[in-house]
Amino acid sequence: MLHYASEILPSLLSGAWMTIKIFFWTLIASIPLGILASLGLTSRIAPIRWILKFYVWLMRGTPLLLQLIFVFYGLPIIGVIFQRYDAALFAFILNYTAYFAEIFRGGFQAIDQGQFESARVLRLTRGQTLRKIVIPQVVKIVVPSIGNEVINLIKDSSLVYVIGLGDLLRAGNVATARDVTLLPLVLVGIIYLLMTAVATFMLRKVEQHYRAWR
Repeated sequence: MLHYASEILPSLLSGAWMTIKIFFWTLIASIPLGILASLGLTSRIAPIRWILKFYVWLMRGTPLLLQLIFVFYGLPIIGVIFQRYDAALFAFILNYTAYFAEIFRGGFQAIDQGQFESARVLRLTRGQTLRKIVIPQVVKIVVPSIGNEVINLIKDSSLVYVIGLGDLLRAGNVATARDVTLLPLVLVGIIYLLMTAVATFMLRKVEQHYRAWR
């Protein structure tokens, strides 16, 4: 058993690396975009607010799996073609930006409006007010909710299997079908658990850091 595990482990780790790349770049792109979208959701400009509300409703109201299939298999019908990896990133970033936008919108609405008025008295620009006063408080408020989405993202990354991307789950399924044994899937589960454990540990450190501000 150990000998077999050592034989298939390189392919599983290669798939895990693909999973980590999808996770990392989705997180790096969707959090800043989510902040920008949340500002648009609370904008006084009605058309911007309506467009972003529709976008968030669409992304949150349809399955990520459907969005992946639509981007990779549907868009080529109208001439928009993505490579597998690019299609996965595009769909994941669009989806998670919508979720983060709603999380940050709630965080912004939790900030007392008196702080904006105080910032105006101090002659701070809107950009300075957001950067130095509001966003640090919003981040402290939304860290637990962001943590839940981060853990979900690790698990959702397995959906790229549907468009033929060589991720961790695909590597495990290939080994299981070829060798008729459940061991590869057990190892896949262990690797996912390790990744979520690392992410949970890091998120707790972030929460402790912001808790120290209270």
